[in-house]
Amino acid sequence: MTHLPLLGKVIMSQLQDNFGRRFHYLRMSVTDVCNFKCTYCLPDGYRPDGKPKFLDLNEIENLVGAFAEVGTQKIRITGGEPTLRKDFTDIVRIVADNDKIKTLATTTNGYRLEKHAKEWFDAGLRRINVSVDSLDPRMFYQITGENKFDEVMRGVDAALEAGFERVKINAVLLKGLNDKDLPRFLHWIKHTPIDLRFIELMETGLGREYFKAHHLAGADIKSQLVQDGWQLDQSAVDDGPAQNFSHDDFKGRIGLIMPYEKNFCASCNRLRVSAKGKLHLCLFTEHGVDLRDLLQSHEQRAELIERLHGQLRAKKETHFLHDGITGVTQHLASIGG
Repeated sequence: MTHLPLLGKVIMSQLQDNFGRRFHYLRMSVTDVCNFKCTYCLPDGYRPDGKPKFLDLNEIENLVGAFAEVGTQKIRITGGEPTLRKDFTDIVRIVADNDKIKTLATTTNGYRLEKHAKEWFDAGLRRINVSVDSLDPRMFYQITGENKFDEVMRGVDAALEAGFERVKINAVLLKGLNDKDLPRFLHWIKHTPIDLRFIELMETGLGREYFKAHHLAGADIKSQLVQDGWQLDQSAVDDGPAQNFSHDDFKGRIGLIMPYEKNFCASCNRLRVSAKGKLHLCLFTEHGVDLRDLLQSHEQRAELIERLHGQLRAKKETHFLHDGITGVTQHLASIGG
């Protein structure tokens, strides 16, 4: 129910939870579909549940508009694999056309990047994360299930040539698999201005045995970096959860996402909306809250914003991963992890 006397105040106020955390960053999934079969995410490949109807362009525009009204400055377009959508460039334009959104990024497996990097840049995309879990083509194939290493690496080169202000490489740390790749990654960024993003493996609902076999603590990598002279950078208000490190002898940077580190959730500034229009206050521990019924018209914006504010009051202080609670998340692709 819309409360008319409060609308102006509600619309203009920043999204904030009961712990004083303010939310400037939205991860917006536009599809669950992915064409890779990464062992830590979709080992059996994508399996559709019927014929899913993902958010259309009108719904995306209304969603972006509402979040922009309440202080969102950064939007990352995620999936599944977001570039599988034929209208991906149109989605980029919709977000880029909102002048309240200061940073527009996407995360991709890179398989379409070589052909479309310039097109997406011209549409307004400015930052791009490419998943490259190993620089060894054989290990890349073992982890992703796809023999596309050379194709993805050509896509990274195309992104650099297109002029993206930041190109990042995502790699999930996996003990016994790609943990020996660190020297090769460091050699790559010695003279290449890209950001490496090492992501600590998280336990999801179906991956306990995999987690036990391959979890590698990000804190161990952090200790090694500090010992080797890497310096922690200061975070911006709309940065994600990574701790970023720079070194005078390297053109690239290294970021670590360590969800098991103490107080990881204290600086949380991001929310997620799934490809079917559900708000997720956390990657773990909770079911999504449906927003889709309020994404049909611009005239619903005030009511949508009221719902966002109301749901933020229910956000938990932490993800409870330390307690072994993985929540309802069965695989990260389902809500744009």
